[in-house]
Parts: sequence; structure tokens; C-alpha cells
Amino acid sequence: MKNSEQRQTGLLDEIEGVIQGHRDGHGYVVRDDGETDLYLPPNEMRAVLHKDRVRARIVRHDRKGRPEGRVVEIVERPPQPIIGRLLHESGVWLVAPEDKRYGQDVLIPKTATGTAKPGQVVVVELTEPPSLYGQPVGRVKEVLGEIDDPGMEIEIAVRKYGVPHEFTDVCIAMARTLPDKVRPTDRKHRVDLTDVPLVTIDGEDARDFDDAVYCEPAKVGRGKGWRLLVAIADVSHYVETGSPIDIDAYDRATSVYFPRRVIPMLPEKLSNGLCSLNPEVDRLCMVCDMLIAATGEIQAYQFYPGVMWSHARFTYTEVAAILANTRGPEAQRRKDRVGDLINLHDVYRALLKARQVRGAVDFETTETQIVCDENGRIEKIVPRTRNDAHRLIEEAMLAANVCSADFIQESKHPGLFRVHEGPTPEKKDILRNYLKAMGVGLTISDEPMPGEFQKIAEATKDRPDAQQIHTMLLRSMQQAIYTPINSGHFGLAYDAYTHFTSPIRRYPDLLVHRVIKAILARTHYTLPALPTPGEAHEKLARRLATRVAPPGHKLKKPPAPPSREVQAWEAAGLHCSANERRADEASRDVEAWLKCKFMREHLGEEYSGVVSAATTFGIFVTLDQLYVEGLVHITELGGEYFKFDEARQELRGERTGIRYAIGSRVRVQVSRVDLDGRKIDFRLVREGEDLEARAMRDKGVPAGGGAGAKRAAKKAPRGVEHVPIKSLTAAVKKAAANKPKGRKGRR
Repeated sequence: MKNSEQRQTGLLDEIEGVIQGHRDGHGYVVRDDGETDLYLPPNEMRAVLHKDRVRARIVRHDRKGRPEGRVVEIVERPPQPIIGRLLHESGVWLVAPEDKRYGQDVLIPKTATGTAKPGQVVVVELTEPPSLYGQPVGRVKEVLGEIDDPGMEIEIAVRKYGVPHEFTDVCIAMARTLPDKVRPTDRKHRVDLTDVPLVTIDGEDARDFDDAVYCEPAKVGRGKGWRLLVAIADVSHYVETGSPIDIDAYDRATSVYFPRRVIPMLPEKLSNGLCSLNPEVDRLCMVCDMLIAATGEIQAYQFYPGVMWSHARFTYTEVAAILANTRGPEAQRRKDRVGDLINLHDVYRALLKARQVRGAVDFETTETQIVCDENGRIEKIVPRTRNDAHRLIEEAMLAANVCSADFIQESKHPGLFRVHEGPTPEKKDILRNYLKAMGVGLTISDEPMPGEFQKIAEATKDRPDAQQIHTMLLRSMQQAIYTPINSGHFGLAYDAYTHFTSPIRRYPDLLVHRVIKAILARTHYTLPALPTPGEAHEKLARRLATRVAPPGHKLKKPPAPPSREVQAWEAAGLHCSANERRADEASRDVEAWLKCKFMREHLGEEYSGVVSAATTFGIFVTLDQLYVEGLVHITELGGEYFKFDEARQELRGERTGIRYAIGSRVRVQVSRVDLDGRKIDFRLVREGEDLEARAMRDKGVPAGGGAGAKRAAKKAPRGVEHVPIKSLTAAVKKAAANKPKGRKGRR
């Protein structure tokens, strides 16, 4: 029986959740109810593993009121491979997990090492779980190779995050049966667009092309405007619902992009061949055909299946050069297409005006690209520059996506929307306090509109701390998800938005194509019985469940639960959202690994940088020239007490008043690289610091006696351990006349 004090303090309450191990030996239970994580000391972590589902009991609270727990029961131990290096120490074989959150090595019997050699990276399958008095035992399931083999970081990441990287045999067999080119039978009931000069515009290193565009001036109502065509690869024609290719595609949900390698959602025959809008070959497509007014408003649209012939494969760099100088050498080489590109640029500027009127959030951020050599090692990290060609394609794709969402919503057919909700109450409070503390004369309302964020960004863009303010605006936003329940896209300021433009690499886009085709054919699309979403889905479902507080008012009559069909679409949306996160995490893990290996060659070197985040334990700094981020621990900031100011999101020294906030410029030295932990540590370098004293400290030799010298020696850097439109119009009319009678295409 609980006594009254225990009831009041919450002690002995049992909760359920998932173990999140920590590389320092302790762990947490991430609670299903969304409450504060439950701290587990190292002794409680001995019998459990990272990712185990457990039932735990709160046994005490620390001085700050944080709960500490004890594991009562292991509810579920998901079958998860452990990746690590095989070691042979004092006659004992063991694997040291690459992911330090597992907390303990895995013993390997001599007969279970297979062909693996000491030092190699292997995948381990557990045969005996850990216990309070014994380590886990396993067997070598797969040998990945040597730690320095090219691409090893990708091999580790795909297994670590459970990314499907091999197509099933039935999927490959089915892909082989697909044709190599468009057949006469594929052209039936399609609009022939082969004489319309559609072109693709992508990056230099692109291998698959989902989208093509064409634009020309047109009369819209009584005024001038444009007719914009966005043609998207018709993947749904070849990937049938519930087929082996479809099941593999759903399992992946997205293509995963790594430096120098892509794990595609579809077999290469489709992604780089039959479905890719390669130049000067016939390809099947789904077309969003729009009339856009001079104001940038979409006045009418229609969807139809077509056959196209790409008249050119442009790169962003090439198009930007042509638009910058329509008489330059690039324009001369493509003179037949220059007029079309100018039309595209004109409609882009109109769409941009509409975006500004709408109040869509548009912050300029620096994205980087890792350039690797033939062995997969980083040569350099360069910023991705977004020019008018990037923005032109982006606005055209946004327009097509908006029309897709409107078409599905108007038809009242179930489908997936791309939903981005406004900031949570907690994030709104943090942002308001921050803006007030920073002396920004603007704030956000209780029910903020996107335009309020954009207005703040515009008003502060010339301030010295503009980057800091814009970063905080971005961090107040939520992540976008896929769901059949449309509640709009906050960031883009759209009432309805979805993804239609990338069915080669995103499964939600493929589903949207199928729904649009069903609406056009006056039929109903039903989701197949696809595999049940796994751990990633459950994790996201729990996270989403914590976003909204339980309702406070009870209804006399509860609302009807969602239909089974809507529930199926919700499950598909959660699965796709979770696997999108999984792909992002795997990509970030690989980039972090590459950056750590890169920075190992720069130990001891000094760089200028900017503070990218401030926390209670230090500041994160991004180097100017290398675009690499590392931590300056709070103990390296100087011999005084630094306090974290949550309102200003900065660290401030109590004695000197020195501040470190987002955007602060600093000079640092690379002091330590932890490849296993994917961490880079910097040490702050102060102007005028004695070079000899610094050199001595770097070697671990104190410059003087006393406790300060001992601390300096202790914190010295260590080594690395570890067509003309007329013919188009005629073709559309002809195709419509040949179709069975039904509803006309929407305009």
C-alpha cells in the first residue's frame, strides 16, 4: 500500500517507456506518457540494453525534482543487431559496440566469431541478454570489413538505424520484367506532349530526374499571365499497388542520401532508367497544368497523364548563368531554350510576390555539401549557394503541390497531406521571452500567423545579431508530418499542401499520384495491406501524442472514431514521417563521422568561428572555413562561473559579464576528436594569450603550480582514441474527347 506521502510525490508509480542509453554508462526511460524522462543510474543499466521497452518505478527525486527510477520488468527486447569492432583481449573475444549508448561490450564465444578477424567491424546478434552479474553474449552475424575501408561509415549507419539497403529477390525479379522504354500500349489515354519543350533543371550530380517544366505567356481572365506545366515522372504506372516493388518502396518510404552514395527507394531500373525524365527519350508523366495570373495567384489547374520528351537537361548553375546574361556563352549554346527560361523566370517572380503577400516564412540558411575523394574521405566542405534557378524550380514545385492538395481535398478522397503546424505553447513562450530580452520591438500573438515570423525576420535582418534571432525563429517551428487530417502548412502559409513532385524518391508522392489518378478515373483508391510499421513508427506516434494536451471539456456524446480507412492512412502517414526522420538521422550520422575523420587531421589548428548554439554545458561553434561544428565545454570558457540565460539563449560570466550567444564570433583550437561518439571538442583561444604558455598547456605541462595548473593539465587535449502551347491545347482536347464520358478535367 502506498502511503499519502508516496502518493503526493509520485514515488512507486510505475511507468512504461523505451530505454535511451547514454555513452557515460547511465540511461533514461523515455516515457510513453510524454512526462519527464526517468533517470537510470549505471547499476540499473547493467541488465538492460539501449532501445529495450521496459516498465520502471520512480524511487526518488533529486534536488532539482527530477525523477530517478528502477527497472521492474523488460516488456520487449526488439531484435536489433549491434555493430562494433571485434577485439581479442587476454584470450577473450568481445565486440565493443560502435554506438556507445549500449554501455557494455558483448562477449563472443570462440566458436561464434565466424570469419571475422580482430579489429574488423562486425554485426552481432545477441544469443544471451545482459544481466546484473553478466555481460551480453552474441555471435558474429556479418563481417563489414576494416574500420578505414571506404564507405564503412555508410555500412555502419544503414545497420545502426535499420535502413533497408537490399531489395528483396521478388522485387528485383519483378523489376527485370519491366520494359526498357515506353511501349505503344503505355500511350493509350494519354496527352502527347512530346512536341512541348519541357526541360529538367537539377544539380550537376543528379542521377534521377522526377520533374520537368515549361512556361509561356497566356491570357488569364482579362489580364496577362502564364501557363505553367509541371510534368512529374509517372511512377505509379509501373509500380502497382501491393506489388513486390511497392512493398519494398513502402518499407523504405524514402531514398536516403549520403555523400557519394544513394540508397534508392526504387530499383535502379526505375529510378535512373524507366521513370527518370532523361533527355531526348519518351517518358510517361503526370502533368499539373496551371494558369497563373500576373499577381502570382493560381487561377485554374488540371491534372492529366501524358507522354513527354525532355528537350534539355539543364543544371542550376547553367540556368542561373543564362538568366544573368541572355547573350552570354551559355545562352548561345542553348539559344532555342532561352525564351522558355525567361518565361519560367517571369512566372517565378510572380509566384514569389504571391509568397510575400501570403506571408510565408522564408529564412536564408547556409546549407553545406561534403565533397569527397575517390576513397570517400572529405576533400572539402562547401556552402550550397541557392540561385534563381533553384528558387524557380522550388516555386514551380510548390505550385504543383498546392494544386494536388486542393484537388484531393475538393474531391473529398482520403489521401496524405504535408502538414506543418504552428509552434507549441511552450515554444511560443520561449520565443516571446527571447524577443523581449533581445529588445526586438515585435512579438508573436497567441495564434500566430506565418507573416508575423516573416515580419520579425525582415525587421531584424540588418541587426548584428540577425543570425541569432533568425535561428531562434526557426527553432520555434515544429517538424512537418504526413497525415490524412489536413490542418495546413504553417511555414509556407498554405491552407492545404501535399507532396506530388518526387515519386521516385518519396513514397507519399507515389500515393498522391494514385489518388489523383483515381479521382480522374472517377474511382476510389484503397491502400493495400502493407507491412505493419515498426519501431520508428511507434516512436513517432508516442512523440506526436505528447504535442497536444488532453482535452479539458467532456462531451455528452463522444465523437465518432476515425473510419478504418482513415486509420490506415494515418498509419501510412506515421510510417512515412518516421522513416523520413530515420533517413535524416542516418545521413547526419555519416556526415558527423566524415567530419570527425576530417578534423583528426587538423588537431591543434586554430580557426575563427561563430557560436551556433548555447547550452547549460557550453557553446557549439561552427568554423568559418570548414563549416564543421564542435563543442567548447563550459570548463574551457575561463576561470569564472558561467550561467545559462534561457531567455537570451546565452552563457554569461558572472564576474566579467562576458557573453556567448548565437552569432558571437570566437577563435578556437581543435583539441579533441571522438570518432565513436561523433564529437569534436574545441578550446577557446583568447587574443593575446601567451603562445609559449599555450603550447605547454597543449602538451599537458602546466605553466605554473597549484590547483589551476592541475586542472589545466587534466584538461589538456588528448590524442584521438578511439510546344508550342497551341498543339498542347489541341492534344488535351483530343485526349478528353477520346476518354469515356465523365467529369471534365478541373481547371
